Amino acid sequence: MLDASTIDKIKDGFRKNRENNPLLSHPERRIPELQVVIEILRYIRSVMFPGFHSNEISHYRPLSKNFYATLNQINCALTEQIVLAYRSQNSSDYSEDEAVNAASEISEKFMEKLPELQAMLLLDVEAIYLGDPAANSRAEILISYPSMQAIFIYRVANALWQARVPLIPRMMGEYAHRITGIEIHPGAQIGESFFIDHGTGVVIGETTVIGKHVKIYQGVTLGAKSLSDGRKLASVKRHPTIEDYVTLYANCTVLGGDTVVGSHSVIGGGAFITKSIPPCTSVMVQASELSMRSNGNNCPEENCEHSVQWDACDEKCEHACVLGAQEN
Repeated sequence: MLDASTIDKIKDGFRKNRENNPLLSHPERRIPELQVVIEILRYIRSVMFPGFHSNEISHYRPLSKNFYATLNQINCALTEQIVLAYRSQNSSDYSEDEAVNAASEISEKFMEKLPELQAMLLLDVEAIYLGDPAANSRAEILISYPSMQAIFIYRVANALWQARVPLIPRMMGEYAHRITGIEIHPGAQIGESFFIDHGTGVVIGETTVIGKHVKIYQGVTLGAKSLSDGRKLASVKRHPTIEDYVTLYANCTVLGGDTVVGSHSVIGGGAFITKSIPPCTSVMVQASELSMRSNGNNCPEENCEHSVQWDACDEKCEHACVLGAQEN
């Protein structure tokens, strides 16, 4: 057990750190609660896609009391979390009453946008269904595709980001990152019919602009070029623009705010792009030459036909022709 003097020493250390850093100067600060934010997302998903993401067994009835109650629950919880987000910023822009009124107005306008967000998400589902032969149904995409989960959370978070809500959009985006492995900054602008295939490791930066009908595979990075003083770029477009009908294959990287990938272009896997690409262009990385040699000498089977020594192999040996020449 710690004795009193040790505890006092720790306390004094914390006090000194708090005095020297404004981030710690409000120990009674309340911030938005992640679990409540996650519940808000779940409730929004349940009213947008009833029967797919809901604990309700009964069929969807738009005029039922439950529907009204759910919408009011979302509105009240979101308003409360927005108020907490304003308080956490220590901003003098709003008094307490003004913060509540602003949060109420933002939440109400957001609720009115839910049908519009649902329509966008349905286009995303359709894009995935038409573009992925492994998808057996649209329902399967809604229920099981992590990319669809990430896109759903992005579209909700982006609507709040556009309303200039602090903290909460980033909390939503990082929650999506945690559960799907896909990182989409809520400030990115993404058009309709967006398709992420597989998705693990995808990173889309804050000022990225993505057009309509864009398809992205796993490991794609849409990022910014690194500078020694990144704060200077805080309000500058530093991520690329991807125009309509572009396909970005696995593990390609596109960097820079001035970089534009023209419409109908294809960027091959592993490509590293820092300059603009004209429309209707295919960019491919030339494959490295493969080298093959027999490992038959280590084969556990007796008299393996591939057990040959390359340096002693006759020139007419079929293995020398097929494999040995690759080694020379």
